[in-house]
Amino acid sequence: MHKLQSFIDHLDNLAISLIIFAVSIVLGLLLNFILFKLIGMYNRTSNPLLVSSVNRRLRQPLTFLTPLLFVSIALPTVPLSPGELHVLRRVIEILNIIAFAWLLIRVVSVVQDMVRHKYAIDKADNFRERKLVTQLQFVRKLSVMLILFFAVSLVLLQFEAVRTLGTGLLTSAGIAGVVLGFAAQRSLANLLAGLQIAFTQPIRIDDVLVVENEFGRVEEITLTYVVLRLWDNRRLILPLNYLIEKPFQNWTRTSTEILATVYFYTDYNVPVEELRKELSSILSASKLWNGEVAGLQVTDILPDTVQLRALFSAYNSGEAWDLRCLVREKLLYFIQKNYPGSLPKVRASVDGGITANK
Repeated sequence: MHKLQSFIDHLDNLAISLIIFAVSIVLGLLLNFILFKLIGMYNRTSNPLLVSSVNRRLRQPLTFLTPLLFVSIALPTVPLSPGELHVLRRVIEILNIIAFAWLLIRVVSVVQDMVRHKYAIDKADNFRERKLVTQLQFVRKLSVMLILFFAVSLVLLQFEAVRTLGTGLLTSAGIAGVVLGFAAQRSLANLLAGLQIAFTQPIRIDDVLVVENEFGRVEEITLTYVVLRLWDNRRLILPLNYLIEKPFQNWTRTSTEILATVYFYTDYNVPVEELRKELSSILSASKLWNGEVAGLQVTDILPDTVQLRALFSAYNSGEAWDLRCLVREKLLYFIQKNYPGSLPKVRASVDGGITANK
């Protein structure tokens, strides 16, 4: 009879505990609902991006964290045994740590959204913006890594067995440090290289690089590697150490503007001055030319042909490529139409030194 009464009392306590937890969760969800309603009403017109980012990034972690906080507050009133309360408290603490780490990671994302909006890189003169976005991207990844590291550490320290193991590891910290140093040498080197790239910035997000004879734009910089989007949408993955230790071309390091060249091979009788005037006319009629540099020079004399180089400037590498193609097409058509005799010829000696043109 006594055991039956104890069992009934335990069921009553369990039911009361469930009711307390249910009320706490409902209160937490209600507070979360009111909070986001107020956020939606506050500053809706002057800064809608912030409201949108907070709603999108923070709603889920706060929906998880707020009820947990109310459950933690109500936990001392729960009529359970000390042993059950101890286990329940540990579980709730672990869930709180996970939820808070989740919230911090999302807060970092909100900051990233705001900075990216304020310093947008989708414009011509975007050096300052690309510098800040590059640093922000690396700092965000490092912050997320540190948040996860501390969250996992705090979760593990909730268990007595892990605390004892940690004390043993600290005793042999010197040996462990040497072993980990050798094991993670390349990873640490990449991490340090990432810090160097983020703050000295030999490359930035959206920079145009030529690496390993491949042309592309910097799409992403992680803690260990760089993603280069090539001209044909392939991706070239480069370890950070590569960009610190080996030379590469950066076409947008200080300016997006670039000089472009086109080479022509013509006969000796080509009217260079007429081609120079035609080049000026072609460039003046094109929106791809930035109006700064234009010229045509004889850069070499070969046994059978003359080498001409057309030099001109463009706003960026993409437009420079299109302008090269345009100049080649227009100048070739101009020579074919007006000076077909200036196209390259092959000369050969026949019988008695008479020269024949082909």
